[in-house]
Amino acid sequence: MGFKKDDLILEVGRGDDCDLKVRELLSEITGSAFLEADSQEVVDGAIIWWRDGDGDLVDELMDALTYLSESGSIWVLTPKVGRSGHVEPSDIQDGAPIAGLSVTSTISIAQDWTATRLVARKAAKR
Repeated sequence: MGFKKDDLILEVGRGDDCDLKVRELLSEITGSAFLEADSQEVVDGAIIWWRDGDGDLVDELMDALTYLSESGSIWVLTPKVGRSGHVEPSDIQDGAPIAGLSVTSTISIAQDWTATRLVARKAAKR
């Protein structure tokens, strides 16, 4: 996912269904705890656990983008097909440009979760 030691990561949408191994691995890599949504820190990246019915994805992306460093990325983690709360990839692809983001890649991050990487569009940074 591109995170490294001392990176600050904002975590949004954590719930009982989140993959603990993913969280532990990211914390181990960065050496720090995740920041919560009410944090005012500039972050190196954000992970958003997102499920169908969680609300307005564009609003959540724009909130995360507010504190993201210029080189940072946002990862939207969604339940895989057939899992409760599955989100269609087109929902992320449609919402990203509205928030000033571009989808760059999607990977299988855990048994039940897919991760989609978003970065700020160059035009949005001017």
